[in-house]
Amino acid sequence: MREWLKVKRLEKGLKVEDVAEQVEITGSYYTMIEGGSRNPSVKVAKKLGCVFGVEWTRFFEGGAGLKG
Repeated sequence: MREWLKVKRLEKGLKVEDVAEQVEITGSYYTMIEGGSRNPSVKVAKKLGCVFGVEWTRFFEGGAGLKG
């Protein structure tokens, strides 16, 4: 699980659907990214990085990128 991502989302007061809409993906796909079962594409990672103010490469750190 990407606990850091969930924390960032909650700090901003955003719901899963809010983030998904901003990044132009489905809520279920975002949930899988946040849960660690899917890695985002580079395009989506860049958009998520903008939303949360983090480097997009953070989504690919830790081997498979699934560590939080």
